[in-house]
Amino acid sequence: MNERMNPEKAFKEAYYKAWDSGKRSPELEQNIIILHNPHCACFYAEDIIKARWIEAEDIIMNSSYYSSRYASHVIKGKLPEKMHNMMILHAIEDPDDKYVKDYFELIK
Repeated sequence: MNERMNPEKAFKEAYYKAWDSGKRSPELEQNIIILHNPHCACFYAEDIIKARWIEAEDIIMNSSYYSSRYASHVIKGKLPEKMHNMMILHAIEDPDDKYVKDYFELIK
């Protein structure tokens, strides 16, 4: 019987394969974008690409935590304008959001 692997397990297997090889995986990148998962997108940019991943920024910016992490670990400074503006919206929605505060402290 040929069982289909669930998306999270498929992501993890492909992620570690890319990690071990030290090479980007176009198939994995497409799956991350299809999954719309900020966690997967941020850590893939941080650990595999080790640089800005423009194609996934619309996914990452939906999470204040992963946007803040992307700013500090990948961009190492102010986010691109669209992501920065989303952090402002996150701040308006929740002024006590720790990750938004961390981001604005980072870019002072």
